[in-house]
Amino acid sequence: MSGKSIPSGGSVHAHRPPPALTSLRERLRDTFWFAPTAGLLCAFALWWVLSALDTRIVAHLKEEGAYQELGDLLAFAVDARTIVTTVSAAMMTFIGVVFSISLVAVQMASGQLTPRVVRIFVRSRISKLTLTVFLATFAFSLLVLTSYEGGAEPDPRRVTSVPLLQSLLTLGLVGLSLLLFVAYVSSTLRLMQVGPVLDHITRESLRALARQPGGAAAEPPRGPCTARLVHHGRAGVVRDVAVARLVRNARRHGVVLRLGPRAGDFVVPGTPLLTVHGGTAPPSRALRGTVSVGVERTLHQDPAFGLRQLADIALRALSPSVHDPTTAVQCLDRIVQFLSVAVTLPLGTLHHRDRGGAVRLVQQVPGWSDLVDLAFEEIRWCAADTPQVTRRLMAGLDDLLLLASEERRKPLLRHRALLVEAVERTVPGASGRAFALRPDRQGIG
Repeated sequence: MSGKSIPSGGSVHAHRPPPALTSLRERLRDTFWFAPTAGLLCAFALWWVLSALDTRIVAHLKEEGAYQELGDLLAFAVDARTIVTTVSAAMMTFIGVVFSISLVAVQMASGQLTPRVVRIFVRSRISKLTLTVFLATFAFSLLVLTSYEGGAEPDPRRVTSVPLLQSLLTLGLVGLSLLLFVAYVSSTLRLMQVGPVLDHITRESLRALARQPGGAAAEPPRGPCTARLVHHGRAGVVRDVAVARLVRNARRHGVVLRLGPRAGDFVVPGTPLLTVHGGTAPPSRALRGTVSVGVERTLHQDPAFGLRQLADIALRALSPSVHDPTTAVQCLDRIVQFLSVAVTLPLGTLHHRDRGGAVRLVQQVPGWSDLVDLAFEEIRWCAADTPQVTRRLMAGLDDLLLLASEERRKPLLRHRALLVEAVERTVPGASGRAFALRPDRQGIG
């Protein structure tokens, strides 16, 4: 889907659906095994290539009769062997200690903020790159040890291979591991801080919002409902939808498909997924895998999940056991930032069109009122007796009212009135109510 914004009030015009590789990339980013496995395979391939090159170097030196140079290479290799042996013995212990400490840090962060913060660690590029390089260094050093020939002082005239390039690459991998260790520790420490976590969630949510093409002002004409396709897989959350495949199959059969559940909805076997209008339903094998169901939500096609995480962190901060209104104010800062972008975008029903401009897929996404309710409803219930949060809520609503068009002011005005009612019902004195309802972007200074 195009990341360009669409003028407010217009319909969704023809756009290029996301490539199939986008969904695969998102699924791989949600795993922690792919990158380390690929790194181990690359380590074996590099060792095989460099071993062959080292053999050719030795053969060439023997052909030239350069035994003095060959002896120098052997002396270097013998010295490097000590380093390689030490690396192979210590690297696995180093990996275990580093990642054990990291898992403890992630557990602390998930307990203080929200369990969904673990997803940030799993998707972190620096975490995967660090583990990949660590494991590759360990595996490569073991392979290099098998390339050494002879005893402590091998005879230059009898050796067939000197692991020169292999030893140099091992030393390079050790240096890279040390640099990545510093970057990894810095990244893990940031994961334990509220500000960087909120910033990461917000940036991912805004990227997901930018990928969303927008909504249409009116329903396109559809034929009568001719078939319903239900979910036959395991129960789970709708993660993403293969829009391109659905549009292609709908065009091929001359029908319009309507997707029932939204991204993030929980479905069970038998839940209606697609409604067919205007013709015969495409065969089930053509639609297999077009709606991905998993165990938890993702932000790939579900920008509302970002708001859900920000609201969860704010609610935990406002709970009696934590009582951290400053964190709740920081969450409201990011919530207002997200809504200030969404307020100018057309939201609601998505009408995906084929190349000819005909609507082939109708998809429901959260509208403006849904996003506003998700952002403010639960927080308002918990924050009525916390003036720092109510003042930030009032300032955020006032800022959004300045940006909103006339038709989008209604849910904001409703939440503003509900906030006033909640404070008046909770705070007894008139002066206290006036203080709690005074707009302040910092809460209380």
